[in-house]
Amino acid sequence: MSPKKTYYENLANTIIERFNKRGIEGYYCDNREEALATAKRFLTPGCSISWGGSETLKEIGLIDDLMASDYILYDRSTAKTPEESHELYGKIATCDYFFMSSNAITLDGQLVNIDGRGNRVACLIAGPKNVIVIAGMNKIVTDVETGIERVRNMASPPNSVRLKYNTPCAELGRCTNCLVDDCICCQIVITRKSRVPGRIKVILVGEELGY
Repeated sequence: MSPKKTYYENLANTIIERFNKRGIEGYYCDNREEALATAKRFLTPGCSISWGGSETLKEIGLIDDLMASDYILYDRSTAKTPEESHELYGKIATCDYFFMSSNAITLDGQLVNIDGRGNRVACLIAGPKNVIVIAGMNKIVTDVETGIERVRNMASPPNSVRLKYNTPCAELGRCTNCLVDDCICCQIVITRKSRVPGRIKVILVGEELGY
């Protein structure tokens, strides 16, 4: 095992210990293939599944895998009208499993997430029976403040470019603390504990994934 992989595993095990104190289940996978297999092990036959916008989920192959499965899927991108979107969100908010990544994770086991509309962080907070977070080790930060700084200057700009949002950060590559209509940083959520033990499961992956 390379020194970097050993470092990732040791660091992940330290953070998983902190997760345990916060009512969060933590797992470490060496690579994206192991992460996909681990995520699928949680699923039960006939369960309902949805997910928040995430490049990480795409990169490990989860979305393609789900699309080829027999599970009940609620894909918000299929809504063609605001009414359909509202109806679909009601199903997403009560699904059995909700997949997402985390914009940052602190050394002491807190999740840092910034969202535009807030549908992703809303499902993290409450609603779905199980939330499975998959994150590469590039998302690890020292503390909450550093996590927010990372998201606003390293994750939000490329995400704004990907989504074709008309934001200053998409043009400049850094946060300007904007208030434009396409602002991707409207909601900031810090998850410091799960009131329902084990509802949130975090799979840390020994690779750089997502933004």
